[in-house]
Amino acid sequence: MSAPSEIQVDRAARTVTLVWPSGERQPLAAAQLRRLCPCAECRRKRMMSEGIEADAQLELGELHPMGYGVQIEFSDGHARGIYPWVYLSQLAGEGG
Repeated sequence: MSAPSEIQVDRAARTVTLVWPSGERQPLAAAQLRRLCPCAECRRKRMMSEGIEADAQLELGELHPMGYGVQIEFSDGHARGIYPWVYLSQLAGEGG
């Protein structure tokens, strides 16, 4: 999967919008991204039904694009997950 042609961060709205080469726009809420973090620790917590705390006031920090995805820093200090582009494209149907 190719990378989005643009990544728009709206810190006030607490969203990241991916603009794919097709022109499709995919907004993702910071809290949704945090709850669905793909790092090993967060995956383990979800598998153990512990869940990830992420309220609507969670803020986005820096985004660090990698070749195959993006690393996202959150205001709760978590910055371990690298979100592959294919994973992010699948989150469109997950809701916020």
